[in-house]
Amino acid sequence: QTLLSGEGRALELDYGDFLFLNIYFPNGKASPARLEYKLAFYREFLRHIKNLRTEGRSVIFCGDINTAHHEIDLARPKENSKISGILPSERAWLDEVITAGYTDTFRLLEKGGQHYSWWDTYSHARERNVGWRIDYFFVSAALRAKVKQAFILDQVFGSDHCPVGLSLDL
Repeated sequence: QTLLSGEGRALELDYGDFLFLNIYFPNGKASPARLEYKLAFYREFLRHIKNLRTEGRSVIFCGDINTAHHEIDLARPKENSKISGILPSERAWLDEVITAGYTDTFRLLEKGGQHYSWWDTYSHARERNVGWRIDYFFVSAALRAKVKQAFILDQVFGSDHCPVGLSLDL
């Protein structure tokens, strides 16, 4: 059993031309031990998708990554700079994902700010659009040119997250 299978956080589907991975990445806010678990999960996941690419597979992965990559990806980066979700070690992992040949599909098509996929429910942050973009779709290099649309459906309610989506021209 690995970190990827330990808590039932990973779903991997083989569509022949590509693999689709839907992942619920750990949250690191609860404790230092939980943050270390999150970072270990990140490392194992990156090894896994690198291995898939070594095997010649195209990969799409998505999910609640629980980290805002850049300051533009959250409403209040300075106020949150010392909590899990925007720590340098977490953001560095997303840099590694991009260096490994993956593209953040939303940022490929949208350079502007104030686009969020999660809002704190206790402070009613959604009503004020004080959120974080922590839900992503990434594609491997072979699929980058096939990205037609990447979007955040922030008008859809139902939880503290909203749906994110991706359209490809396969």
